[in-house]
Amino acid sequence: MRGMTAGVIGAGLLLATAASTAQAAPPGFCRAYANAALNQVRAALAIPRCRGGMEGARWSSDFRVHYDWCLGASEPAAAGEREARTIHIRRCRGF
Repeated sequence: MRGMTAGVIGAGLLLATAASTAQAAPPGFCRAYANAALNQVRAALAIPRCRGGMEGARWSSDFRVHYDWCLGASEPAAAGEREARTIHIRRCRGF
């Protein structure tokens, strides 16, 4: 029974590791994500009304901040960040 329990635990850990690795966004996706994020940051900075509320890593002007974050995130999480920036820009533009 003890060997079976260790095997079940080992299999569970293997599956958990595989699942978390499978969710991480690939480097090519993250390069595109980081470039898009920088474009959004520049767009927001160009509109004085948008500057309020631009705090934290979401609004960093450093490519590496966005790229490195993305490498540890899922594609849906990255899409959520992109959408949050889009919503902020639309609101301050009055759309």
